[in-house]
Amino acid sequence: MKLLPALSGAEQSSWSWWREDIQPLHGLPLRPLRGAINVDVVIIGGGFTGMWTALALRQRAPHLSVALLEANRLGDGASSKNGGMVHGYWASLPGNIRAMGVDNALDIALLGSKAQNAFREFAFKPGRDIWWNEKGNLRVATCEAQERTLKTFLEQCQGLGVEKYIQPLDRKKVRELIDAPAFGSGIYFPEAGNVHPGKLIIELKKAVIEAGVQVYEHTPVSRVEDGFPHRVQCENGVVIAKDVVLATNVGLAGIPSLTNKFSIFSSYATMSNQTEEGLSNVGWSTPVGVSDARMFLHYFRRTNDNRVLMGSGSGPIGWRSEIDGLALRQDEQSVGRARRGMKHLLPSVAQAGFAKSWGWPIDVSSDRIPFFKTLKRRIHYGGGYSGHGVQATWIGGQCLASLVLNTQDEWTLSPFCNRRMPSLPPEPFKFIGASAIRWGVLSCEEAEQVARNAPFPAKALAALPSILGLRIGVR
Repeated sequence: MKLLPALSGAEQSSWSWWREDIQPLHGLPLRPLRGAINVDVVIIGGGFTGMWTALALRQRAPHLSVALLEANRLGDGASSKNGGMVHGYWASLPGNIRAMGVDNALDIALLGSKAQNAFREFAFKPGRDIWWNEKGNLRVATCEAQERTLKTFLEQCQGLGVEKYIQPLDRKKVRELIDAPAFGSGIYFPEAGNVHPGKLIIELKKAVIEAGVQVYEHTPVSRVEDGFPHRVQCENGVVIAKDVVLATNVGLAGIPSLTNKFSIFSSYATMSNQTEEGLSNVGWSTPVGVSDARMFLHYFRRTNDNRVLMGSGSGPIGWRSEIDGLALRQDEQSVGRARRGMKHLLPSVAQAGFAKSWGWPIDVSSDRIPFFKTLKRRIHYGGGYSGHGVQATWIGGQCLASLVLNTQDEWTLSPFCNRRMPSLPPEPFKFIGASAIRWGVLSCEEAEQVARNAPFPAKALAALPSILGLRIGVR
């Protein structure tokens, strides 16, 4: 099985603000693999998923030898480019109910609660500094259409006994948290926090090394030769292993049997300059995470050093399995959309200017829930985080470890591992359709923001996923 060339996040021009911030702490790169080694398990991909999987295996089966291979440096890909917002699946409960039924939707939400507890435990270990703040997330309406969206969300949660996890707030309560003029009513999700993704990478790197994992950086993998044991061919060496874990995120697009299970989108973020005054002007003292109620939402959070990250999950779509297109990483329109979001929602913060902006491809599964499965005998994979991967990568580590260990437990029996996923259309229809729907949704949401009617073609395209019974792209 030939793997896609790794998408390099090592060049400084592609770094996020988080990655730049930890550069003085990152230390020297670990040595690359040279020659041949034999291990029980080899994990390809050294981001959050790969590192959590390695830790889970060493904790649950310390007799197993584990090697972790990363083409660049640990965490230099998607793991260092997200917003650092840590939460589970209560905020997507109604959509997940539509996709997989009440029982399955509640199951994954409760497993997310378990993951949140584990994340908190990791963060509080003495000596660790990952900027952990757990003050909840707020979804806020910023126009009349979004007020209706929040109302519908709450109606769909009634009678499920989830009041502990999902709490409506009127406009007054919202403005007590953040006194931004554009904010209306909201929904508060107490079980949520945020981290510094770069600092989390450093602490996970320390943890996997302390756990006895053999870690090799700057070790790109070109091919997995299926056999028993498997042979993983690297640039300057080979790993012979009984089990292989593919933790390559969007790199899974190179596997033909998976191409109809997810699409490649891109997400962009911008980080403000430090602005204690701007935050004070809106009374944002509690480090709650925030998003608006769009489908292509704006998500934002403050940092420990008085900045605000504003992200927009509305970047261009990837063509086929091409994950290195410049539009997925350097799209000025997407950067502009994130910055305009900051100027509209938090003008006093935006006045401080912007320190850094960046983009990166994300893997959006066909039902917006991550998946963890076995591809063929003792080759396992996971992905489909759909822009919601910080907490979910811990879940991925547990699921992939259970698949390696061949255990029937709460992870392998959960919808993360055993659900039947819908299929997306083949190319070029997937790319053309997704691009058209993206334009329609963006046009409708921009029109709604200023209380005007969107053009009919935009409305028709935005409604198409729901009409076709799809599970992504549904407003």
